[in-house]
Amino acid sequence: MPHLPDDDAWLLEERRAIGDRIRVTRLRANRTQESVFLAARLSRSSYQAIEAGSADARISTLHKIACVLGVHVTDLLRG
Repeated sequence: MPHLPDDDAWLLEERRAIGDRIRVTRLRANRTQESVFLAARLSRSSYQAIEAGSADARISTLHKIACVLGVHVTDLLRG
């Protein structure tokens, strides 16, 4: 079984990477943050925190965002 790093820096880095992929995908889809969080039925603050990489997102939330953006959820998770 893989060993996780002792500090949470790796987790912050992963959150930011996912947020970056969401933002890039959103911009490629020519969507505003507002159009995405409304269509995904998320609050503005929750969506902005996910895209900024400052909050963890449930897989179900990422799935909603992916559906709105027209991509598979794995596209948001993999770099």
